[in-house]
Amino acid sequence: MLRFTVLPEKPADAGAVEDLVAEVFGPGRFAKTAQRLREGNRPVEALSFVAIAAERGELIGSVRFWPIHVGEAPALLLGPLAVVPALRGQGAGLALMRRGIDEARGLGHRLVVLVGDAPYYAKVGFAPVPEGQMRMPGPVDPRRLLAQELSPGALAAACGPVRAG
Repeated sequence: MLRFTVLPEKPADAGAVEDLVAEVFGPGRFAKTAQRLREGNRPVEALSFVAIAAERGELIGSVRFWPIHVGEAPALLLGPLAVVPALRGQGAGLALMRRGIDEARGLGHRLVVLVGDAPYYAKVGFAPVPEGQMRMPGPVDPRRLLAQELSPGALAAACGPVRAG
C-alpha cells in the first residue's frame, strides 16, 4: 500500500512538478485545449498541491487549479493532475483532487471545470457539462468536459465561452 501525504505546493516543488507533468503528458500537452486556458495565466497558489511518498520523501503527484471564467461566471480549471505512472491507481490522484476541491470550497469558489475521463473524475463528484453550455477555446470532446458545483446553482450560471482569468 502506497503511503503518501498531500501538502501545499511550495516554490521549491515547481521544477519537480514540471518534470512530472512532462513525463506524464509529454510534449503533446502543449497542443491541448485546456493548455490555452493556462497560457499567460497563473495557478491559484492556495490550490496547488503535491503528493509526497512517505518512505523516500519524493514528489509522486501534483494538481493545480487555475482561475477561469465561463461567460461572466468565475470558475476554476482543474489540471493538470499528474501521478508517477508506476504509482497510478493507489489513491494519490483522488487524494490530491479531494484536497483541492475541499480547499476551493472553503475559499468560496463555486465551480470547478476540467477536461478528462468521466468515469475516473466521477469518483470525486464531476459530471458532464450539458452539451453546448460551455465553449472551450479549441476542440474538446463534449463527453470529456466535466464540472463540479461547489455551490448550488453555480453550473447553471456558467454559460458561454471559457476564458482564462
